[in-house]
Amino acid sequence: MIPAGAVNAAYLAAAVLFILSLGGLSRRESAARGNLCGIAGMALALAATLLGHDTGPGAVLAAVMLAGGLLGALAAARVRMTAMPQLVAMLHSFVGLAAALVGFATFLNAGDARSAAEQTIFEIEICLGVLIGALTFSGSLAAFGKLQALLSSAPLLLPARHFLNLCMLLACIYFGAVFVGGAPEEKLPALLWVCALALLLGIHMVLAIGGADMPVVISMLNSYSGWAAAATGFMLANDLLIITGALVGSSGAILSYIMCRAMNRRFVSVILGGFGATAGGASGGAKNGDEKHAETITAAETAALLGRASSLVIVPGYGMAVAQAQHPLSELTRRLRELGVNVRFGIHPVAGRMPGHMNVLLAEAKIPYDIVLEMDAINPDLPRTDAVLVIGANDIVNPSALDSEDSPIAGMPVLEVWRARDVIVLKRSMASGYAGVENPLFFRGNTRMLFGDARDAIEEVLRAVDG
Repeated sequence: MIPAGAVNAAYLAAAVLFILSLGGLSRRESAARGNLCGIAGMALALAATLLGHDTGPGAVLAAVMLAGGLLGALAAARVRMTAMPQLVAMLHSFVGLAAALVGFATFLNAGDARSAAEQTIFEIEICLGVLIGALTFSGSLAAFGKLQALLSSAPLLLPARHFLNLCMLLACIYFGAVFVGGAPEEKLPALLWVCALALLLGIHMVLAIGGADMPVVISMLNSYSGWAAAATGFMLANDLLIITGALVGSSGAILSYIMCRAMNRRFVSVILGGFGATAGGASGGAKNGDEKHAETITAAETAALLGRASSLVIVPGYGMAVAQAQHPLSELTRRLRELGVNVRFGIHPVAGRMPGHMNVLLAEAKIPYDIVLEMDAINPDLPRTDAVLVIGANDIVNPSALDSEDSPIAGMPVLEVWRARDVIVLKRSMASGYAGVENPLFFRGNTRMLFGDARDAIEEVLRAVDG
């Protein structure tokens, strides 16, 4: 084994690499470098742990690491970007499960005798690790179920659900106090109760959150997994786990705050759930029984309109991701720019089902970084824009967020695409978005609907432009 000093130095270097990784991932241009820093930091941390500690039978450890590595490689190769939110939720559940299992293992193999104060701190660390880990595990599984459409995206609004959550939390605190201050024979049952209640609390909290808030839930669970890792670090007296967990936990919390601001939501209200509960409510459409009518447009007419425009803003949404339309869209963008059209992309912070989803897809398709703009940068230019092409987006371009106080998404900042001269919305149907709210944009006088699969429709538009 290598000396303890060398292990600590390696851990410090790994922590620095993790910080550099987060810094690199903050900008699209440096994201690849950030990923490499993260990979290098994890490789260094693993090597230092294996060489600096007694990790048990080498054959067992090698078999487990090989199996995990193969599963990870398989997932990276086969999981599409559209399923990345589900994969992230599942990986968060692994972190939570690991923290809970380490908590039980640490308790059952307590080892050396400690003073009364040290024992109290040690047991608090175990209890917190199990609590946060179990809550993260079950909550992440519930999020996976919603994202994978195994569970309904509508919020589960049980009677007195907030009181139920409070009771479960208070019960966790009670059994945690029994675990820390109770007799030896009471400790294991109390810890099991903490785990069971945390599992129920995690499931109920996420099920009560509506589909429109799922991007925030993903970043929230990311934060929970970080704090679970930090708690594991305290239990194992591992400085690197503490540092890494704190980095992930704090960055996830900051991202959750940013996402909530983008949706004009308070973090507490997201946790309490219920967003989109009045699904299907229409606001801003026809009133007093007037029949609403949406005008349609063909791919050839779309190509002619886009070709005549001097400025075009493209707004991608989850429908583009599902159809894998980013590559033909990249080619269409290139062709229109050659024709002199000023093409830019408008990205809403919660477009897709996880933070940065659209940015990654567009970067994958080699769309230039400098024409991909955030909502706050593109909104002021929309009144001076000739045309907007909305691809598979719904809630993030819904004018009822600004026009109707009784809309479930009232107050949510949106891309104000209706202010442009012409709007083309590419969708499979007139169905409402993930929040379950009807979109009056579809019935506005300057909006035309292009129905069909996003990839097929974009390819048809591209052929018409070239023809």
